[in-house]
Amino acid sequence: MCSDDSEGVGAASELDIGEPSANASPALLDELVAANHILFDQGVVDAFGHVSVRHDKRPDRFFLARNMAPGRVTLDDLVEFTLDGEPVSANGRKVYLERFIHSEIFKARPDVQAVVHSHSHSIVPLSVVSGARLRPVFHMAGFIGSGAPVFEIREVAGDATDLLISNSEIGAALAQHFTQSDIVLMRGHGSTVVGDSIKRAVYRAVYAELNARYQLQALQLGDVTFLTEGECRACVDRVEGQMQRPWELWLDKARIRCEAVPN
Repeated sequence: MCSDDSEGVGAASELDIGEPSANASPALLDELVAANHILFDQGVVDAFGHVSVRHDKRPDRFFLARNMAPGRVTLDDLVEFTLDGEPVSANGRKVYLERFIHSEIFKARPDVQAVVHSHSHSIVPLSVVSGARLRPVFHMAGFIGSGAPVFEIREVAGDATDLLISNSEIGAALAQHFTQSDIVLMRGHGSTVVGDSIKRAVYRAVYAELNARYQLQALQLGDVTFLTEGECRACVDRVEGQMQRPWELWLDKARIRCEAVPN
């Protein structure tokens, strides 16, 4: 099992608020650990980025790893949080500053069960060029819809921030961009995607990065034919129904990679 004892720069030590629950599904928590490893193995996250899941029996709680590299997360590293971003089981461990991405989206979107935040390499260029927009170019990316909105942190917190979503006010402003979209780019930062399950959120994070790569390559060749809104809806209905297939493959690859890394 991969593990890591580092806390990392930019972490926050917070006192636990309230009591942790004792009835979360073990299978759900196992999936959350697997999601961390898959996202690392697929190149969506590196030392930074994170994935969360809503508590399956308490919708006012969610789970997220302590502050650490995603590829090293184990069950013992998972922390339970309230929808205000307050830990209830950190036990003195440092937690992610950007947990408010997750808490505020879960608060604003009751249908969302999982959130992935990353700085994947092909996404960032599309967040900083005026007139550019992440748009779907192939059938695996229909969830992008007519185009992903871009969150501009300057509109909320001015022009001297570190671009991090480090409090509930900024997190709430980001969450507002998810009213009509399941993926939002963050200028000079990365992106966040949501889903009704861990598997769907991971699927979307992986294929958002791949779509961005294809889009950037296609733009160098000429005019790009993007998916229509109708095609996007059909692709979500048909193609995402098969997300178990890539999940199983990605999980096998991540396990092999994890086993090759010494503890």
